[in-house]
Amino acid sequence: MSDDQPVFEMSMPIRWGDMDAFGHVNNTVFFRYMEQVRISWFEALGLVGNARDGQGPVVVNASMEFLRQLHYPGDVIGRMAVARPGRSSFDTTFELVRADDPKTLYARGSARCVWIDYAAGKSVPLPEPLRELIEQHASEKAA
Repeated sequence: MSDDQPVFEMSMPIRWGDMDAFGHVNNTVFFRYMEQVRISWFEALGLVGNARDGQGPVVVNASMEFLRQLHYPGDVIGRMAVARPGRSSFDTTFELVRADDPKTLYARGSARCVWIDYAAGKSVPLPEPLRELIEQHASEKAA
């Protein structure tokens, strides 16, 4: 994985409908896998579905490097890491491997998340519990 600190991993099924006319998982689906890992991490932290305060994350940049084709059937494992946070943002990196081929990297990606006030449409400081969690993981890596 990158130099960022791993924080979350999950397995997801490769669905028949994930494939395209070329017989492999469509490139757009890789972004869906990356999204699901990120959202599941937010859910595990209690940060999704709780927008009562009108604030939350948005992705402002995402990229993916496609290294190998994925095919149905099987399961893909998504691993996510985070870098040191800024005032209102943090960078995430991802790796995708097959459950039956965990040593082979199929894709790697990244996304920058910014915490915003939804009504104002402007960035706001990260919630302290999230900042502390990310900084804790970053300091564990440095140790």
